[in-house]
Amino acid sequence: MAEVGGGSPRVLVVQHEDQAPLGRLAFPGVALDVVRPDRGETLPDRLDPQRHHGLVVLGGEMSAWDDDVAPWLPATRALLAVSAVDGVPVLGICLGAQLLAAATGGRVERGADGPELGVCTLRATAAAADDALLSGLGSTWLGPQGHSDAIVSLGDGTVLLATNEAYPHQAFRVGQRAWGVQYHPEVTADVLAGWLEGHREDLLGRGTSPEAVVARMHAADDLLAAVAGVHGDAFASVVGERAAVGTR
Repeated sequence: MAEVGGGSPRVLVVQHEDQAPLGRLAFPGVALDVVRPDRGETLPDRLDPQRHHGLVVLGGEMSAWDDDVAPWLPATRALLAVSAVDGVPVLGICLGAQLLAAATGGRVERGADGPELGVCTLRATAAAADDALLSGLGSTWLGPQGHSDAIVSLGDGTVLLATNEAYPHQAFRVGQRAWGVQYHPEVTADVLAGWLEGHREDLLGRGTSPEAVVARMHAADDLLAAVAGVHGDAFASVVGERAAVGTR
């Protein structure tokens, strides 16, 4: 397990592969422990409240149901489910969001409209206005996308926070502190360019190209950095509150 920073509060970060790092996403004042189950590192059954005050689960090329491909996924889903019940601050990104949805009564399937790639506009629902993670983003914001699977339903009691035309379940909250975002606030243009090479033919068939998509992302970089900053600051604040008050 790689440690980034020191002191408290601390967050456990589950990274599934080299090509899906934390990127531009930072959590000011929060120390990070990055665990790599793809390299044989094990996940805890439950976070130790004396050590970790939050959980981040990043994206990955595999599907949320690919237990044969990624045999650590059942443990990841179980950790997400128990963390949501325990009130641990959780942030699941893309695959991480899909795993959180699946672990809490939702359903994930292959996306009916094909891959969603590049920079898209997200629209807040009314519930986002006072949400601790997303209220600072306003009614619309930009989010990089890179997914072929989609969350098609959410579990009972889960609150939808953001949507768009292609795939409506773009951000949601389970309980008070567990969030999933289908888009990638963390991704940089260089990382996205690597992902898009595997979708070159699909993009050409849509009248665009990986180069054009990356160029648009470069053009929006200041806005995307600001969005990542809002996510990172807000999640760090929730984690800090959790560390200060302990378990409830």
